[in-house]
Amino acid sequence: MSLFDQLNSTAFEVVGQRVIWSDLIGNLLGLTALALGWRRSVWTWPVQLASGLILVAAYASAQLGGGVGKQLLVITVALWGWRQWRVGARDGEDDRIAVRFATGRERLWLLAGAVGGTLLVGGLFTAVPELSWNPWPDAYIFVGTLVAMIAQARGLVEFWFAWLLVDLVGVPLAFSSGLAFSGLVYVLYFVLVLWGLRSWWLRTRTTDASADAGAATPVPVTDTAAREGAAQ
Repeated sequence: MSLFDQLNSTAFEVVGQRVIWSDLIGNLLGLTALALGWRRSVWTWPVQLASGLILVAAYASAQLGGGVGKQLLVITVALWGWRQWRVGARDGEDDRIAVRFATGRERLWLLAGAVGGTLLVGGLFTAVPELSWNPWPDAYIFVGTLVAMIAQARGLVEFWFAWLLVDLVGVPLAFSSGLAFSGLVYVLYFVLVLWGLRSWWLRTRTTDASADAGAATPVPVTDTAAREGAAQ
């Protein structure tokens, strides 16, 4: 039996649907990556990379070409995000990525990319039915995941909002595709996303308060400078 066959063999059954090993392991790694992202740990990216590699087998077994493409894209963006966080950690006050809300222009770019990307990918999936049996929801998740990961790589709080929107479609699509464990994991994603959103949101408030306090602190005048000023 090949490694691909082993990964796609049945681990157990849930409500009459079989859960395959690739779906199980890949999504558990995805949950771990999300939790690490919540903690702003750079390890979120290599774990996400491993999750993507394993989930390629899961989506291939379900004949979801769009899902396979999404995971390949996840792998690529995970490599880029890993580098971004390693560099960005130098700017964080605790040697981790500094988080912030996106500017108005960044939000427009993210929104335009999400809408435009969904239209393009959905059109491609519709024109080539072999890529996806459910083109528009698949395209929405495909592009939404990309937008979320780009926002995460840049340390933007909007990353969590993007994941919330992906989950709203991801849960029913996973169950209808026969990937029961993926559907259950998407529900857990939703809970983790809410906690992560709260954590990053509070982090931005703490950072802003520290910056305001630093700006309000007067620069101390040395004794030598004071004497020189008095002499003048």
